Amino acid sequence: MIKQLRSSGGIWVCYKGTNVLIDPGPGSIVRCALSKPKLDPTKLDGIILTHRHLDHSGDINVMIEAMTEGGYKKRGIVFCPEDTITEDSVILKHTKSFPKEIVFLEPERNYQVGEFAFSTSMPHIHPCQTYGLKFNINKTKVALLTDTKYFNGLAGFYNDVDILIISVVFLNPRPEVAHLCLDDVRNIIATLRPKKAILTHFGMTMLTAKPYIQAKNLSDELGIEVQAANDGMTINFS
Repeated sequence: MIKQLRSSGGIWVCYKGTNVLIDPGPGSIVRCALSKPKLDPTKLDGIILTHRHLDHSGDINVMIEAMTEGGYKKRGIVFCPEDTITEDSVILKHTKSFPKEIVFLEPERNYQVGEFAFSTSMPHIHPCQTYGLKFNINKTKVALLTDTKYFNGLAGFYNDVDILIISVVFLNPRPEVAHLCLDDVRNIIATLRPKKAILTHFGMTMLTAKPYIQAKNLSDELGIEVQAANDGMTINFS
């Protein structure tokens, strides 16, 4: 994020006319403008924060302003863990009233905005409240395994998914930091055996090791399609 060697704009999901942005980190609105075709943030129906850290929430206020056209159109739902607002709020006071609703995420619950429905995982192990997400798009089960330290039972929520999007920050283990390393990700993919795994959220050690090479090595080793995410990557589920 700091050097912007990879963009940190989040994940845009469009399903049956409903537009949702997950984790609008720094540069999110710029990435929308540069996207081909452009992504129009005034068409957003919802924004989801998996947690409050700035690499996931840095552009939350500007995206709320964009979704509500400067606050003049009270619309959209923001989903976020409670500590996003209760502890040194990352959503500014003047933008809190712009969305139609702010919904606090709780573990293992179901939520919906427009045609887009999703569920939250058990709490992950991270310095703040954090949840993974699971949703269906055109009969494809998709999961986003966000930032967490590895723990027994982590894979359970993500069982039976077709596509697993998984954050892999470190090449090698760093037990003192609550993020996954490549070995953790290898074990999770081997356990779940999704049809496809997409690696993302790379730290410097992963970038130095070339994520596309690491993804190919995992594919060859596990016999599962593993792909390294790239900026502007599009997945069509039709």
